Amino acid sequence: MDPRVFINIMATAERLKQTFRHSYTSETRQESVAEHCWRLGFMALLLEKDFPELDMNKVIKMCLLHDMGEAFTGDIPAFDKTADHEACEYAALQHWLQTLPVEISADFRDLYAEMDALQTSEAKLYKALDKLEALIQHNEADICTWLPLEYDLQLTYGNEACAFDPRIQMIREEVREDSLRKIEEKNNGKKEN
Repeated sequence: MDPRVFINIMATAERLKQTFRHSYTSETRQESVAEHCWRLGFMALLLEKDFPELDMNKVIKMCLLHDMGEAFTGDIPAFDKTADHEACEYAALQHWLQTLPVEISADFRDLYAEMDALQTSEAKLYKALDKLEALIQHNEADICTWLPLEYDLQLTYGNEACAFDPRIQMIREEVREDSLRKIEEKNNGKKEN
């Protein structure tokens, strides 16, 4: 790869380090999009042996690339994101892809098309992990960072995306139990961490 092209792509990716999500870390600072994407890829890596039938390298690529559009538009929480926001992010991403060398652009476009279609097991796993990571991060954050609507979302968000596989459903259920414990501890006046 041409070194200048490589450095330019890295500069775009670096924007995700500076783009903050609605989620907070356990130390009560906002999480970056880059941190979310990294941990999503790490989740896929950890599940590689649980899903030997899948191309986990492809899943990891999906996890790392899925929010690149936010390098241009910023992050909008799922509960606030509209079709207009999605169209703007899509257009910005497509514009960026056009600036890349043909072979990279083609590979990325293929991955984005597969992610959007959500027909393959790889795409379904990436999407479920994307939802789960957000839920896990909320559970790790102090409950004082939760918005009122998130008490319900922690119990329902991602249910549909996780329904495709019993292995993922088990993780979703464990995350839900963690959320319920966190809410109960808050209601009982215990300190959260």
